[in-house]
Amino acid sequence: MLTSNPEDSFFAGRMSRFAPSATTGMSHRAREMRQAGIDVIGLSSGEPDFETPAHIREAAKVAIDAGYTKNTNIDGMPELKEAVVRKFQRENGITYDPSQISVGTGAKQVIFNALLVTVDEGDEVIIPAPYWVSYPDMVNLAGGTPVVVPTRPDRGFVLDPEELERAITLRTKWLIINNPGNPSGAVWDSQSLRQIADVLLRHPHVWVLTDDIYEHLVYDNAVVTAFAAIAPELMDRVLTVNGLSKGYCMTGWRIGFAGGPKRLIDGMRKLQSQSTSNPNTVAQHAALAALDGPKDFMAPNRARFKARRDSVVERINAMPRLACRTPRGAFYAFADCSGAVGSKTTSGQRITTDMELCEYILNEHHVAMVPGSAFGTPDHFRLSYATSEDVLEKACDRIDAAMRALS
Repeated sequence: MLTSNPEDSFFAGRMSRFAPSATTGMSHRAREMRQAGIDVIGLSSGEPDFETPAHIREAAKVAIDAGYTKNTNIDGMPELKEAVVRKFQRENGITYDPSQISVGTGAKQVIFNALLVTVDEGDEVIIPAPYWVSYPDMVNLAGGTPVVVPTRPDRGFVLDPEELERAITLRTKWLIINNPGNPSGAVWDSQSLRQIADVLLRHPHVWVLTDDIYEHLVYDNAVVTAFAAIAPELMDRVLTVNGLSKGYCMTGWRIGFAGGPKRLIDGMRKLQSQSTSNPNTVAQHAALAALDGPKDFMAPNRARFKARRDSVVERINAMPRLACRTPRGAFYAFADCSGAVGSKTTSGQRITTDMELCEYILNEHHVAMVPGSAFGTPDHFRLSYATSEDVLEKACDRIDAAMRALS
């Protein structure tokens, strides 16, 4: 007689290799609470609150009216690839041929494609922590092993080259660099990147994936330099990933792109041909207008983000049990909440982890944030300041009240 539960074998084994995104999970919980009539402030999502610039929206309308609603080439229409080539040359000092460009449905798909076509069972991918929540699970889904290397606040959350050297093995396939970093806001300067490149020159089997999606969101005279420009001798094993969601306020348009060695790009195209095929055609036309059009909206946006950053960091540092370094990029504050671990709520619940602290703040004070353990760095939490000044002020008041209520 069969005794096994059919439900136990319904899902493929690969489903146990990864967890749902912690950032989208917290956003989902906040939405559910709002639907139940609770006034929840969501600071868990990495999405600019500014509108997509008018000339980009207009380009999409023109494309629709002109009938550009059919499929394009699998990994981007030729004119968009040429615009990406110009962008890399103009802004990053990297020269690619259009055959070395991949355009996907967001930078997330581009990164996933790259890992899935290169990582085999047992291959290792080095990921500095704190990291974007999706990197390790993408590696797991590809069958690889994430090798998490912690970074230190006193180094600005930038990877120590000696730590990298120790982490590399014969199974290492990739190093992932996120510059500026999510959630830390770390900016890797040219000297730091050069030191990393010098290590990798000694290990010719290790490739580098650089995720530069926040490159236009830097403050305090910080400068983002593309890794491939710092180390052109490594160009044949570097994939430079970018996109339009953050700096261009185009999250929902879902356009990301990358430049890299042709053989890798060809493999990514092959995979994309059997998954999503081409990115949305109308969004591609909007992306073309974004890359080749005016950038005058970026400076005012940066100025507002910087003002919000300064206000939020100042507020957090005035709260009991919390400390926050000033991030140099992106639009997140990554606060050290180790001082709150071990404390008790007014109901007598002991806070033992950053996850429990975030749940307490959400459930009792109605602010949604993401625990640092989701980013590989416990005893922290991340909040996004990509929302209005009034909302941020109200949220900080609630977080402050939550911390002062602990004993």
